[in-house]
Amino acid sequence: MSRLLITGFGPFPTVPDNPSGRLARRLAGSPHLRLILGQAPDCLVLDTRYGALDTQLAPALAKRPLAVLMIGVAARRPRICVETHAVNRLSRLFPDADGRVSRTLAFDPGGPAQRLSPAASQVRIALRRAGLDAAASRDAGRYLCNASYYRVLEQGCPAVFLHIPMPSRTPRPKAGGGRCRPALDLWAEAFAEAARVLVLRSRMSAGRQAHSR
Repeated sequence: MSRLLITGFGPFPTVPDNPSGRLARRLAGSPHLRLILGQAPDCLVLDTRYGALDTQLAPALAKRPLAVLMIGVAARRPRICVETHAVNRLSRLFPDADGRVSRTLAFDPGGPAQRLSPAASQVRIALRRAGLDAAASRDAGRYLCNASYYRVLEQGCPAVFLHIPMPSRTPRPKAGGGRCRPALDLWAEAFAEAARVLVLRSRMSAGRQAHSR
């Protein structure tokens, strides 16, 4: 079994500078997160193309990560959103970075209508305790965020998708009355707690399985 996998996205037509990819790299390189986990996580910044689900995401999942923390941007949302589930539905209105749209409306014609994240509620609590105004969301969209989340939830390991707003739309609270801090710094610290929740759930599940044998 491999390590925690953190994913973000590269640019796409309406977001030429995608902060989710930068945040994923920052979080994966965080000494604080490495201290929490006991090892460095893996990081994958996905091309915003439907083909990347097979060429990039599938090989990463084949390594059997113990948990997956996914980050995407929702430019019109005012705060962090914890996605509770992914749906087996795609839009044909929004082209990917190659200008292509999905050929079908169902991501997996033989799959369930939705897949739930049992870890979403616990992750949201952890983010709020870390100082973020995180909200539960039942709409991961009909684009690559939703499609990749649906694919990851099929694996059965603890996983959650976090949508971030554009950093410029986010208040930057002062820490101890000092200078305002960049949003990405605040998010990286809080998301480390989300990663801890996912990894602990994975280890507890592995322990129960071993005990039942």
